[in-house]
Amino acid sequence: MDPVIVVGAGPVGLTLSLALAAQGVPCVLLDEGPGTEEVRLARTVVLREDTADLVERLGAAGLEKDGLRWSGWRSMRRKQLVRDVPLGAGADGSYDAGDSGDVRDFGDAGAAGDQGGPSLPAPLHIPQHALASALRAAVAAAPLVELAPLSRIDTLEQDRDGVTVHTKGSGTTWWRGSYLVGCDGARSTVRKLLDIRFPGRTAVERHAVAALRAELPWPGEAVLHRQPPWRGAGAEVGARPLPDGVWRLDWLLPPRGELVTPDALITRLRDTLAGWCGETPPYELLDTGVHTLHHRLARRWRVQRAFLAGDAAHLLGALGTQGLDEGIRDAENLAWKLAHAWHYRGGDLLLDSYQAERRAAVAARLRAADQSLPILRGGGGLRTLVPGAVRGHDTLLADGHLGRGALGAPPSYSHSPLAPPHAEAHTTVGTPPGAPVADVRVTAPDGTAVRLRERLGQGHPLVILVAPGTGVWDRRHWLTAGIMPRLVEAVEALPSAAELLVTESYPGASAHTVLLVRPDGHLVAAFAGVRPAELFAAARAALGGTPGAGGGDEDGESDENGGGERGAARAPGPRERVHADRTARIN
Repeated sequence: MDPVIVVGAGPVGLTLSLALAAQGVPCVLLDEGPGTEEVRLARTVVLREDTADLVERLGAAGLEKDGLRWSGWRSMRRKQLVRDVPLGAGADGSYDAGDSGDVRDFGDAGAAGDQGGPSLPAPLHIPQHALASALRAAVAAAPLVELAPLSRIDTLEQDRDGVTVHTKGSGTTWWRGSYLVGCDGARSTVRKLLDIRFPGRTAVERHAVAALRAELPWPGEAVLHRQPPWRGAGAEVGARPLPDGVWRLDWLLPPRGELVTPDALITRLRDTLAGWCGETPPYELLDTGVHTLHHRLARRWRVQRAFLAGDAAHLLGALGTQGLDEGIRDAENLAWKLAHAWHYRGGDLLLDSYQAERRAAVAARLRAADQSLPILRGGGGLRTLVPGAVRGHDTLLADGHLGRGALGAPPSYSHSPLAPPHAEAHTTVGTPPGAPVADVRVTAPDGTAVRLRERLGQGHPLVILVAPGTGVWDRRHWLTAGIMPRLVEAVEALPSAAELLVTESYPGASAHTVLLVRPDGHLVAAFAGVRPAELFAAARAALGGTPGAGGGDEDGESDENGGGERGAARAPGPRERVHADRTARIN
């Protein structure tokens, strides 16, 4: 088949290209720019644990050197410390996204109360140019990715077998691809060529931003200070640390007016440093800017063989929500589905599920932010006199910044069209169906022991057996003991290749529980023991139908929407035919 065309070489387009290449799919990456990154320390991104792991797994090196994982989160109101949250990985490197963590809540009166629990994972704060440069270096080393700089798309045509685009720049060129993904930002040309509306709200929040090198009282900790007590501070100021003593400071501006002049920004900066440190300490101003945040959501994310991802599909960022985090999750979600459709004869259900899952997740995030904004930015009034109001407001803000709750937690796809119907064989574990699995340690049949996340993104589902004691047994014994031979046979009979892993324990799971996990790390279902027929049915549903069967016409005919086209896909190979034959005797 022809390669996948990715339009836009920002972090989302680079991540998608690498994710496709990791699953054996060649792609052409059309970059409107010259292939270099402008250094801007005032333009940074915050990556949650799952998205930081993904880009590192795809080969982006040096992120820990160029970025910083916060050691804590501190929120203040006027002269009062409201909340102090230590950050870091738990003992097993994982955490429950719904856990409040070890939070010292000082309340409205200043009395500390330790809620206990494991530490929340530390997000990675990194300049966007450093992240993009690391991803570009990984792309340069990926033989399946062809990067075309100075290539601006101006024509897009589709037919039942693929997509044709024309670019202009240093030279005019026609490109042919099997699919196309527009990752070309808020002013997406792909979105305009597809005639997709992009409704939403303009200028939801405005921030003055400064990057500087200085010594602040909280090394390594991120700070959010609401209603600072010094004059001219505004409603809110935040400080987020970077390596080498560099900080990014953000001042919330009124939604309209207030032109930020250089002199006004310097005055605001000096007053803020003096308010925090007692007097203005020595500092080196490195970069400044004004960021205006919009909330928008594209009406459609798929038109036949063309898709939207990242800022081309959605804009968000108010209250600490992270648009790039969601864009990287778009790339992860779409990559394995495109890879499956590219290698096999997948159907519309699998590809349509990208919009169904990701658009719903981002819409929920936008809805939560829009509902919270009037509460947090409504000007105070009687709300501030209600007991507990300060803690409630602080919790909302902390959720967005720390990746918790409706504003920040990793999405769950419990209502996905790929979710299998409930069966009696299903059992309950600590992770609900559709949610990201816990990052437990697992062992492969070859004896390799790794974190679960390290086995994701390879284009195939994972089957995990919870088997206490396997860590101390000789692998040669447990591979042929108990239920393992039956499970191996059931995994080999699945409608697509899958990897079998074993773990000592999993949150909320009893011994001999079997977990089926999607290639992007979301739980499909958990089973009480080895249930071959139910495991097969769940895997088939999660893949949108088996390769070469279900979800599309056998002869490759396209439906009226143009989404069921598979004329160029290869026919099922011997392994798939063996799987299909063996399912007859599963029951």
